[in-house]
Amino acid sequence: MALMGITLIQGAEELLADRAISEAVTQSKGATATHLSAETLELGQITDSLAPSLFGDARLIIIKDIQDLAADLSDEIATYIENPDENVHLVLWHKGGVKGKALLEKIKKAKPALITAEAIKKESDKADFVRAEFSRLGRKIAPSAVVAIVAALGSDMRELSGVCSQLAADVTAGATITEEDVAKFQQGRVETTGFDVADAVLDGKTDEALVSLRQALETGVDPVMIVSALAGSVRALAKVSGANRGTKSFELAGQLGLSPWQIDKARRQLQGWTPSTLSAAVITLAQADADIKGASSDPIYALERSIIAISGSKARH
Repeated sequence: MALMGITLIQGAEELLADRAISEAVTQSKGATATHLSAETLELGQITDSLAPSLFGDARLIIIKDIQDLAADLSDEIATYIENPDENVHLVLWHKGGVKGKALLEKIKKAKPALITAEAIKKESDKADFVRAEFSRLGRKIAPSAVVAIVAALGSDMRELSGVCSQLAADVTAGATITEEDVAKFQQGRVETTGFDVADAVLDGKTDEALVSLRQALETGVDPVMIVSALAGSVRALAKVSGANRGTKSFELAGQLGLSPWQIDKARRQLQGWTPSTLSAAVITLAQADADIKGASSDPIYALERSIIAISGSKARH
């Protein structure tokens, strides 16, 4: 990434965008860095920040969320691009979508260095991300361990990255990281109680699920991690439900992106579930996820309600 010029970060994945920004700061080698965000910018502030320095010193100007800029603020960037300062490295982050499209096109015409930070949603892409993380850390990881990490923590890229870093630090240097290493790591985290909640819910044991939930919350487990564990378990059930029951679990593992033990477990839990109740569980979890991230005034109550609804579906069938 060149120090001077323009860099455009495009995509909504905050982890990847933050890394690109951090790299720009690191490579700026002492240049004065200014961080701006569309949320707090006022008219004229961009122009002032980009104005030529009296001393010609190197500067790094970072503007986030440019898709949300008002038209007059967008014009300030467009005007600068027509006559950029050779001592400035301008980093612009556009999260995607149709907002700010006109400004985005003007930026692209200036032929900036382009960094993609698209949200990673597919299980296969998350697995690629995990493999890349370990490669970046100089460590080898077994395919089954990659699957286990994604299955347990695939809803949050920062969490995935953090787990990769921790495993790389914990497992003996030079050794290949295995599925057993991942399991041991999970057992040592308080977040694993989220999977205790998920197991009780999918077994239709409502009372046990609520007790596990309270224990998890009391020991400091983030509600987001509990919903993540539930979502991962429901996804596993949905995948396995469409597979031929006569096919051995180890033969299905690669096809479904699950470990054999996850497939065996899902097959045991599937009794009493139907396609309609699984679909309803997915919808309920989506609402629970929104509730605990601010949509509900009482997120814990909303999570309890979701657990009762999902586990009740299993108990009635």
